[in-house]
Formats: sequence, C-alpha cells, structure tokens
Amino acid sequence: MRNENNEIINEIDIASNTQTKQDPVQGTQVQLVSHNITLRSNDRSSKDVDTWRRSLVAAESVTYPNRSQLYNVYEDVMLDGHLSGIIGKRIDTVLNKRLLFKKGEVPVPEMERVINSKVFRDIITEILLSKMWGISGIEFQPGEQMWFKRIPRKHIKPKWQIITLDEHATTGISYSDLSNVWIIGDPDDLGLLLKCGFYALLKKGVIGDWAEYIEIFGSPIITMTYDAGDRQTELKIDDVLDTIGNSTRIKMPKQAGLDVKDGKASNGDGKLQDTFRNAMNAEMSIIVLGNTETSTSSKSSGYAQSRTHADQQLQITKSDMVDVLDYLNTDHFLKILESYGYPVKGGYFEYDREVDIAYMQAKIEVDKAAREMGLGIGRKYMYETYAIDEPEPDDIIARPAAVQQEAPPEDKKEPSKDTPNLSDDSEHVTIGQLKAILKDFFGPAL
Repeated sequence: MRNENNEIINEIDIASNTQTKQDPVQGTQVQLVSHNITLRSNDRSSKDVDTWRRSLVAAESVTYPNRSQLYNVYEDVMLDGHLSGIIGKRIDTVLNKRLLFKKGEVPVPEMERVINSKVFRDIITEILLSKMWGISGIEFQPGEQMWFKRIPRKHIKPKWQIITLDEHATTGISYSDLSNVWIIGDPDDLGLLLKCGFYALLKKGVIGDWAEYIEIFGSPIITMTYDAGDRQTELKIDDVLDTIGNSTRIKMPKQAGLDVKDGKASNGDGKLQDTFRNAMNAEMSIIVLGNTETSTSSKSSGYAQSRTHADQQLQITKSDMVDVLDYLNTDHFLKILESYGYPVKGGYFEYDREVDIAYMQAKIEVDKAAREMGLGIGRKYMYETYAIDEPEPDDIIARPAAVQQEAPPEDKKEPSKDTPNLSDDSEHVTIGQLKAILKDFFGPAL
C-alpha cells in the first residue's frame, strides 16, 4: 500500500490475531503516518455510567480491544471543571521543576534553550497525560528544529504495536520499527480517567437534576382560581397567566383545592446535591492528586492535616518526575534528539535539586540531636542533604555582617591560628575559616 506521497506503507493485519505483540522498539525507519490518518469527530452524544461500562468492556476485549468508545467518554468527562483542573495542577507541578541535561556532573548549556522551549514542555505534558489516558503518541517531523504531531489515541493499538489509519480498522502500521514515532504508556493501562470517569458521570447527572430542580422550584408559584362554571373568568385568567412572566403558574377551580409543598423540609436548599457533588470531586482528587485538601478549601483539623495532604501530593510528584526521566533518558528519545543535531550523546536528563524549607527545618533539628548524642556527621551527607554545592578550595564564602560574636571581657581568649576573628567587620570568610566556625557543631565531620 502507498500513501499520497507514493511512499510504501507496510500494513499488518491483526483481525485474526489475539496475541499481544511486545517487540522492542528498534527505530530503523522514518515514516510519516499522521497525515494519512482518517479522523472522525468525537462522539458528543449524552454519556452515562452505562455508556462508560459498555465502553470499558470493548476496551478490555481479548480478541480485539478497541478504545475508541472509551476515549469518547474520556473526552466528555474532561469537560468537568474540577477534573481538568486537578489534572492540570498535577502536570504543572512537574513542568515547573527545573530540568537539566548533563554530561558527567556538568550541565550542557546548549540544551537549556531546548529544555525551556514550548515543544519540549509539550513532550513532557504528553508523557504525563499518558498516565491519565493510558497512552500517548508523538510523531516527530523532519527538519532543523524539533517539532512533532500528536497521534490520535484512538488510532494507537498498543496490543499489536500498530497505528491504524481508521480508528475501527483491523490493519495498521507497526510503530516498533519507526525511529520518528514515540508511543508512551503501558499496553494494558487504560489510564486514571477510567476511574475518574465513573465519578464525573455521576456528578454530571446529579448536577443536571439539580439544575432541573432549580428551574422548577427556584421561582415563585402563581396560583389563580375561578368558579367552576364561570367560563368568562377562566378565559381572563388565561390572558393574565400568559403575560405574567416565567414563574410556575397554576389555574384551577376554587372547588378543587390546592396544596403546594415548597420542599424546604427535605432538600429545598440544595444541600443534598451539593454534598454529592463535593463527594464526587473528593474521589477524583484522591485518584489524581492522592489527597483532597491541596485543591479545595480545608474543612479538617487545620495545618497539620493539610500539611500531611501536601506531603502525599509531593510523593506523587516525585513519582511523576522519576517516570519523566525514565522516558526522556531512553535510547529511543535520545536518538530522536540526536537526529536534530542536539549534543546529547553520552549525556542524561536530571532534575535540579530543590529544597523543601519546612522539611529542612525539621531535618536540621534531627541532625543536631544526632550530633549531641555523639553521632558523627559526614561532610558529603551535609552537602547532599541540604542541597548545597560544595565550594572549591579557593572560593570566598559570604557571611552576613550581622554575625558578630564578642565574648565578655573576662572570657576573652587569645584566638588561635585556626579560629577566625568574628568581631571584625569582614564580610567574607574562606572555606577554611567556615570550617573553623562550624567546628564546634560538626566536629571531625568537617
């Protein structure tokens, strides 16, 4: 088969194949696939939990798993404001971490511009979105500068490692041999949106019922009565009710009687629907962020519990960062970068060290206690724990001018050669002087 550019496309027929293909990605051919794909509009019909379950069954089929219906459900639930917000928060937390490319222990300056570019941030976003959707596909385009097209997820069939030109097709192009195509994700993973979709659809239904309730009972009820045999009055009442506004209107004979319940005793304030909505939001927050209180207002016991929730999210962020590095440091992606002429041979990606001030404040108290108990503290441990670059021997270390120590006259002693004079007006100390200053605390460790 040939495409519109008369390029040969090798297709694989998997209609009768129920086995999972797990060939390693060799990357020996360059082939553009995305411009040959036949795109279909997303199914925007009404979705409910039954639709979600039927789509899940189709996606988990052993003979021919098809995620098209499930991804239509995902597109629908991604319209949920809370869900899209917490997913964006999880992604932005990783995007805002400083990423470096190093050779040995030295950062490569030429790669800093590449890492800070929009296209590179979009690549990291696609890596993180694979956790939500289960898979992401990128087709890198030839040229002097790196750029790519997203491969529609409905066309990626990870069970057989192929990309189909139609989302329902049984034949496709094997991507395990393509060097410019990068498929990210696990073949059996359907993503976190699978779990979130259930709660988002329940929430959508309740909010719809809530809106209907407000429309019916949210405005005053106008009641007009007339004598059963008075036809002329009845016609006049019709004229009045037609022009009186959009309130609920009732016309009835006096003899019939009327008793309107406002519903306040049961759920007139909408608290029931609001409680359900918050419960669904909480479930989705736990699935995506691992907690609830870093994305909504705290109703718990205060700072301590909120801090615990922040620590839980920090652990998820660390896990995401490890996953991002695993993908960025694969031979397949490094070869893609090398094809654009970037100096990546022999190097690796690494996140810059960051300091959690609250953690450090607690950690230093532990280290002080350990030192007071007589435990030795190594030099390397101190620099790595507190994320401080070890200075070179000839570096000048700044110290605050406010650090002044003056002993009482009777306690003054002649300073030794190794102990610097801290009572002068000098603004800097050398590394040797700093060691002497801290010797009482760190002892032999320095």
